[in-house]
Amino acid sequence: MKSPLLTGLCAAALMAALMASLMASPALAERASVLIASPRQSFNFDQGWKMHTGDDPAAAGIAYDDAGWQKVTLPHAFNEDEAFARDIHKLSTGITWYRKTFRLPEAKADRHVFLEFQGVRQAAEVWVNGVEVGLSENGVMAFGFDITKALKSGDNVVAVRVDNDWKYRERATNTPYQWSDMNFYANYGGVNKPVRLHITGDVYQSLPLYSNLGTTGAYIWADGFDIAGASATIHAETQVHADRAMDVTYQAIVRDLDGKVVATIDGGGAALKAGETTTLSAQAKIDGLHFWSWGYGYLYTVTTVLKDASGHVIDAVDTKTGFRKTEFDHGMFRLNDRVLMLKGYAQRTTDEWPAVGVDVPPWITDFSDKLITHDNGNLVRWMHVTPSKQQVESSDRIGLLTNMPAGDSEGDPKGRRWEQRVELMRDAIIYNRNDPSIIFYESGNHGISEDHMAQMKAVRDQYDPHGGRAIGSREMLDSKIAEYGGEMLYINKSAGKPLWAHEYSRDEAARAYEDDWTPPFHKDSPDYNRNNDSMAVEDVKRWWDYYQQRPGSGDRVSAGGVKIGFTDSNSHFRGDNNYRRSGVLDAVRLPKDAWFAHRVMWGGWVNSDDPATYIIGHWNYTAGTIKPVYVFSNGDSVELFLNGKSLGHGQRSDGFLFTFPDVHFEPGGLTAVASYKNGQKSQYSLKTAGKPAKIRLTPHYGPRGFTADGDDLMLVDVEVVDKDDQRVPTAFNTIHFHLSGAAVWKGGIAQMEGPSDPAKKDSRNGVEATDLPVELGVNRVLIRATTKAGKVHLTATADGLQSAALDTESHAIAKPVGGLSTVFAEDAQPPDLSRGPTPLTPSFTPFQTTIPVASITAGSNAEDATLSHDDNEKTAWSSDGTPANAWIEYDFSQPESPCVLSLKLTGWRLRSHPIRVTLDGKTVFEGVTPKSLGYVNLPLSPATGQHLRITLTGPTEDRDAFGKIVELKNNKEAASVGADKVAAGWRLSVVEADILKPAT
Repeated sequence: MKSPLLTGLCAAALMAALMASLMASPALAERASVLIASPRQSFNFDQGWKMHTGDDPAAAGIAYDDAGWQKVTLPHAFNEDEAFARDIHKLSTGITWYRKTFRLPEAKADRHVFLEFQGVRQAAEVWVNGVEVGLSENGVMAFGFDITKALKSGDNVVAVRVDNDWKYRERATNTPYQWSDMNFYANYGGVNKPVRLHITGDVYQSLPLYSNLGTTGAYIWADGFDIAGASATIHAETQVHADRAMDVTYQAIVRDLDGKVVATIDGGGAALKAGETTTLSAQAKIDGLHFWSWGYGYLYTVTTVLKDASGHVIDAVDTKTGFRKTEFDHGMFRLNDRVLMLKGYAQRTTDEWPAVGVDVPPWITDFSDKLITHDNGNLVRWMHVTPSKQQVESSDRIGLLTNMPAGDSEGDPKGRRWEQRVELMRDAIIYNRNDPSIIFYESGNHGISEDHMAQMKAVRDQYDPHGGRAIGSREMLDSKIAEYGGEMLYINKSAGKPLWAHEYSRDEAARAYEDDWTPPFHKDSPDYNRNNDSMAVEDVKRWWDYYQQRPGSGDRVSAGGVKIGFTDSNSHFRGDNNYRRSGVLDAVRLPKDAWFAHRVMWGGWVNSDDPATYIIGHWNYTAGTIKPVYVFSNGDSVELFLNGKSLGHGQRSDGFLFTFPDVHFEPGGLTAVASYKNGQKSQYSLKTAGKPAKIRLTPHYGPRGFTADGDDLMLVDVEVVDKDDQRVPTAFNTIHFHLSGAAVWKGGIAQMEGPSDPAKKDSRNGVEATDLPVELGVNRVLIRATTKAGKVHLTATADGLQSAALDTESHAIAKPVGGLSTVFAEDAQPPDLSRGPTPLTPSFTPFQTTIPVASITAGSNAEDATLSHDDNEKTAWSSDGTPANAWIEYDFSQPESPCVLSLKLTGWRLRSHPIRVTLDGKTVFEGVTPKSLGYVNLPLSPATGQHLRITLTGPTEDRDAFGKIVELKNNKEAASVGADKVAAGWRLSVVEADILKPAT
């Protein structure tokens, strides 16, 4: 049966790549070792909870009657079913209680018992047996409590009171949390992340939970890398606490993915004092290593072991980690000695799905994240708040680089609100510093002061000095402290720290709207409200801006950028839906054309050198239709064939876009064939489908199958196909679903019939509906397992179509004993090694080099002329407004033959500059510079000389070329640096001038 996951791809091959279980993967988090027995035990604490919305202080008591409460498996936000059904501002808030009864294994007098919450939204008060054990308020990060003293023999009761008020204030200071923001951080309230229980002896390794416990756990890193020689020095530190004096020995055992011991590292002995907390360490050089890399999630298990004087193991902890080398210099990022241009997506950290919000099992997270790496993306910038441990561990497994924020909405607050951000960054670094996928620590979603940047860097240096991670913030272009930066929208270049775009290409399109010739017709609106085809074209144009400035283009380069929106999200919106549609996937992870556009453009570490071609849309239109055909390709030319007849070669623009402007529709086959200078070819074909005839259902499961744990999900794709089983890409039939058996219907999402109500913004978008249309022939629904194993039957019917049915069965897992389970869903998730290790060859060959400038003169304000060539985009040179003085000249130490003048001009987004460029008096360029989102690359006529002069030949005037940008004020200050300070007219104003020649 064909999978409808992605149109036009070999479905079986792609699904094999996405879902293949290469090998079992042990736990990623710090847990009791499953390899070496010790008194330490770790349990899954997610099953057997009860939940009730509404406040009742008596619910903290041990004898409270919770028989009527809803039974849930964690994670479970009380308002999960509102995801995409409501505008983010209208998500329900209030007090929600959770209770669980559990029984511990046989008690030992010298043990500790810890509860680890991976996160609760917003504030959580926790009681054990009616005794309050602690409070957590930040609504983002993990926290823990030592509950030993509150326990009793037999049954124990834990109760959690959660307050998810948008305006919740820290109790001690009455200070609100900046990141609890109605636009950016969707409020899925309750215990919305997993919970773990740990039992240790009285001498033990601590947990990485600074809040409440004040402990830091294990810290594992590598240095002394020899990438070609496959070796590095591995360091394993761990924080140890002793209730009583004891002599111990310490060692670290390193195992590879196959479970083979590759090293046993002796850390020597230590005499621990009663009540002491200390750090033990071990290190050794290890050969034959597999280095973690992009699309190569190779992970090692490091078991840190404590033994007493007689050699008995008293504590053993498994930490899953990976080893990789990083460098951040010359404007570029290097991974394992190889330059990698950053490309990927900025995604809301909630990463929600319809009707379940953030409450998804690990395989669903991997399923989603693999669609980034299989789109040839390498970086996800989680936005505003720290991603969940599940998200981070998914990135570890699949080889996806991660940008980790702490907490922010936008801005640089003072006082206690800033202190909250620093504390959250501390907690997040400690909790996630062993995860190899984290490459960047983001100190703010907006620029911060140098003093604040220094504070954040000090936190990194204290808790993760060796992890190979850069700390910075959005903007910070001229910061002396930040180790990376980059603006939200604009193109930046640097010869120093890497600058990459933090959010680019902001337009939106619902997946249902293909083009102007496919019902339901939806003409482009100029402000964020596009069809699929024009959104994909816009994404190509925006990436081309960065690609032109890629490594290899000179001394100053762009390190890359991330497009805002990987999937549609339940965050603030700009179009006529109540959710944001700027994703290249819709909310159930079905692709739009833009996904394929990026897949074509992003193949390769720097250059797009993996041959790929894609035709936008479909080939099913009414007779007489004449329309443009857009082809994405990294070829040098593209020829289009209709039913075997050539329609000629496409008009190339923006590097990857080939347009065939007036193609007459004719049923049959449409094929684009791309040719390359090296003789290679790539091609892509569309075929006209027949009339809708029947429904096809295709299920997707995790590696464990459909598991009856109350949390697992099954995805089911529903397609309308013709008599030959080809999807009909113009079908919008309403499908009637009926589910029975051991499962719960959660449904999907769609553009429902009828006009939207912009004032209400509260349409349910078909969320949880059992009547749901396909869009462009396909949709996807979610079905949740119960805690009871059994048969599941799903039928799908539609008027005039042959129906379909799906029979499956949920599988039982080992039941919790006393409310404690040793089954962890993440342990079944395989790593993705499909891209292979980092190649040892260079990732690019320079095609341009920068011509050194010996001196600079100018017609006016000559003392500032060097500001136009200082590798600092926060400074600029401007002429004085007199026409005769509007020139600047760059002198070389010897005759040169420049080929490109790369300019960033003040007012770049809204101001054009009529200029003439001369080389030793000979005109090599004359024209009006285009408006841009950063740099313009002006081709220069062949000539040789030593004096390159730029002269303004007419007055400038302002008119915004990029329309309304909601996130940026539409004034000169917001539109581009300095446009509010340098008036239009007879003023030449240069932010940066890079003069380039061909590389030899």
